[in-house]
Amino acid sequence: MKDYSAAETLRDGRLFEIRALRPEDRSGLLAAVGRTSEQSLYRRFFGFKRNFTEREVDFYINIDFVSHVALVALLEEAGQPMIVGGARYIIVPSGQAEIAFAVDDAHQGQGIGTALMRHLIILARRADLNELIAEVLVDNAAMLKVFETSGLEITTSREPDAIHVVLRLS
Repeated sequence: MKDYSAAETLRDGRLFEIRALRPEDRSGLLAAVGRTSEQSLYRRFFGFKRNFTEREVDFYINIDFVSHVALVALLEEAGQPMIVGGARYIIVPSGQAEIAFAVDDAHQGQGIGTALMRHLIILARRADLNELIAEVLVDNAAMLKVFETSGLEITTSREPDAIHVVLRLS
């Protein structure tokens, strides 16, 4: 899985790559966070979070592709590949994995989140997982739509500030 890579197409027809996150992506990932709005970061982290400790950055970058899988979406901008989104899952007990996504604001609404979801599903099935789970803020309609259009059976339950989502892989 560490060499996972796939070509995808944006809604406007441009090509982009989805591939496994690598340790050398550290600066590109931090740059993507820097380009992401406070609102988008709030939706991803359930709080205003722009700065990360070295320990947190290490957690997000140094993954094992067994219990923690992460993908990035790369799009060529000004002749250079740029990380414009990312998705990950972390295995939790009972054959489940918690999933999370982020796409920088300038590239939202172009199908990147949907493509990332499709590839996480492929990898989760290869890992024989049963379910993907997520906590989504109630106002995050775009993320809920990605889940609803994933092709997986979805169950949701409302909590005070969030919606608990369960997606069945089998």
